[in-house]
This record gives sequence, C-alpha cells and structure tokens, in this order.
Amino acid sequence: MGQRPPLLINRLDAERLQRLIDAAADKDQMVAELLQDELSRGEIVDPEDIPDNVVSMNSQIQFTDLTRNRQMVRTLVYPHALSTTEDGISVMAPIGASLLGLKVGDTIDWPLPNQQETRLRVDAIIWQPEREKQYHR
Repeated sequence: MGQRPPLLINRLDAERLQRLIDAAADKDQMVAELLQDELSRGEIVDPEDIPDNVVSMNSQIQFTDLTRNRQMVRTLVYPHALSTTEDGISVMAPIGASLLGLKVGDTIDWPLPNQQETRLRVDAIIWQPEREKQYHR
C-alpha cells in the first residue's frame, strides 16, 4: 500500500469505532479491518486536543479524489446517521474510513473493493465538532 500519513483520532470516536468494528457484518469486514489498522496506527487523543485541521467524526470535509480528478464535500458519519445527513459518507464505507484522522493537505492511498485503489487529498475542513467545542456528538 502507498502513502499513509500519520493520524490523530479523538478518543471518543475511537471507542465508538471499536464497537462498530467489533460488530461489523461480513459484508463490512474489509472496511472494518482497514479501520482497525487505522485505529492501531493512529494517535488517540482527548477530544479537546484535536486540532481544527484534523478530520474527526461528524466533520464536513472538502476532499479530492485524485484518481478520478473529482472534488467532493461530505460529512463523515456513523452508519446510523446516513439517513439524516444530506451529504453524509459512512465511516464504514471505504472512502469514509480513509478520511478519518487525516489533516488538511494530507494525501492517502486507499484500497477499494474489486482490487482497485484510490488516492485522496483533504483540501479543507468546512465544519468540525471539536472546533465548535461539541465534544460528545
């Protein structure tokens, strides 16, 4: 696998994600394993210590899929919040899982289903709960 920048992960997010990973269905196993790897290599910090340029859960992110040359804006959510988040992308979807913990300007190479890979770059964080002092969303 290619480029994997360092990650910073909110402790509350890490705890919730670990529960999601532990309960993952067979169809979500690939993403669950990738997410487990990311949690293992990430630095876990208290929510108050997350810088405002780091992607955390419920952050609205502007990013570019460099493989397809497409810029998108999505909000990184837990699967249960997809139906109520207009631009939501699940953390249990391959691209959603890849964004967690990255900083603005980071680029990551990430596997997709069907033996494909994509390269993503975080361009901006439009909204982040920690920046708004919402530590328990």
